[in-house]
Amino acid sequence: MDKRLRALAPGVLAGLLRGIEKEGLRVKPNGMLADTPHPRALGSALTHPHITTDFSESQLELITGVHADVDACLAELTELHQVVYRQIGDEMLWCASMPCWLPAEDDIPLGQYGSSNVARLKTAYRQGLAHRYGRRMQTISGIHYNFSLPDEAWPTLQAADADAGDAGAYQDRGYFALIRNFRRHSWLLLVLFGSSPAVCGTFVGEHPHTLTAWDTGTLIAPYGTSLRMGRLGYQSDAQASLAVSFNSLGGYARALERSLTEPYPPYEAIGVFDGTGYRQLATTLLQIESEFYGTIRPKRRIRPGERPLRALGERGVEYVEVRCVDIDPFHPLGIDADEIRFMDIFLLHCLLQDSPDDSPPEIAAMARNQHLAAERGRDPELRLDRDGARIAPAEWGASLLRECEPIAAALDDAHGGTAYRSVLSAAADALRDAAALPSARVLRATERDCGRSFPRFALAHSERHRRALLDLPLPAAAAARYARMADESLAAQRDIEAADTVAFEVHRQRYLAQDLLGGAHFRAPG
Repeated sequence: MDKRLRALAPGVLAGLLRGIEKEGLRVKPNGMLADTPHPRALGSALTHPHITTDFSESQLELITGVHADVDACLAELTELHQVVYRQIGDEMLWCASMPCWLPAEDDIPLGQYGSSNVARLKTAYRQGLAHRYGRRMQTISGIHYNFSLPDEAWPTLQAADADAGDAGAYQDRGYFALIRNFRRHSWLLLVLFGSSPAVCGTFVGEHPHTLTAWDTGTLIAPYGTSLRMGRLGYQSDAQASLAVSFNSLGGYARALERSLTEPYPPYEAIGVFDGTGYRQLATTLLQIESEFYGTIRPKRRIRPGERPLRALGERGVEYVEVRCVDIDPFHPLGIDADEIRFMDIFLLHCLLQDSPDDSPPEIAAMARNQHLAAERGRDPELRLDRDGARIAPAEWGASLLRECEPIAAALDDAHGGTAYRSVLSAAADALRDAAALPSARVLRATERDCGRSFPRFALAHSERHRRALLDLPLPAAAAARYARMADESLAAQRDIEAADTVAFEVHRQRYLAQDLLGGAHFRAPG
């Protein structure tokens, strides 16, 4: 690792790129899920580049641009929150990953995007998610952290590795090496930053669980860190059978392609069309690539109408999307600069450290470690599986953090100051004192200040964040820019609707029929 780290000049390290996609439920002043449409003043959820919705019409998704500067990334995320709060009246954004008080299952509204074929495709996909997993599960929210190296990093690393092969294939292998190590070690992020150890009973419903029930209707995992990433979160027994390997882009693509093209009997039973509307997009194990759950994904920006897997095959991996970050309920934005800096250190470690191929037994062990860390991460008796040996999370985590020390020092040298080393030191302290971890703080505050009610805890902090963000001045130029962006997005939606020339069923079949395994990157060696 040291040789590869030394190959990255300070200018390269200062140019690490990141962007944030932050989901959040709109809720009424009483903490119930909002039942209002996506506000028109925020523009079109179909075409706005920064403000859209996720599964539900009530589930906003705020998307920053790509930034080489941590503070600039957070400044844009702050602006997006300010703009939203100025357009949603007395509603607020739920400050936690696990949802608010929820209505009956069928009363959770699906995202609506207009009358165009591409809009109907998005809603039909969400209808499929509802039939397959239930609407409640889809109301879980989180933060996706998009990370990439600047272009000039890859030739430098390739030279340090004495690799004379194709540059694009080398970059693909580099990102997949990062992904394999991330999957091995991402349990540490759940322990350090997991903030969802409690949930409202309206979310769990009749679902079987092993949580501890408080008499307020709140359920908790006493040693839990991130129920969002545990068995009550984004889980699919059907998808678990895939056991997708990340040893190469081609192998990954072939595994996903099968799940996207071969009918899956339980979903065939649901059907595609019920005579009045679409029940799902397809009867395959995955309707589209986005349905594949995971802690991290290889990504590439797509063109209009293009399938993500096809884009990867034609142009290779552009960045990785980290999907296991909880919303921090103590912070108005759900994430802060310290967590971003730790993510950068951690992801660089995953990239620079040796990354052997994964195997079916290791893939199974990684899944067990994820669930154990999510549900019992602060349990002093917990042991995880490291290469077949049992090890305490604190011991394994301390070892990983020591390996990260040269990376933190190099990032501090690149940026000036000691911010990265301070973040790493704070993480080491938190591993030694589980009571300082965010998940422990959530349970403590819920019990001490909110009568053991998780919804009351989240509502109180959501109200506090609403006031803080509304009190921040929004420059007139920024307000005008976002108003113009909203108008342009509505116009773009109208243009898309006017341009449709084929029936939706034709569009659906054409979209699903794309050749997913085309492209030189899938055929590249390694």
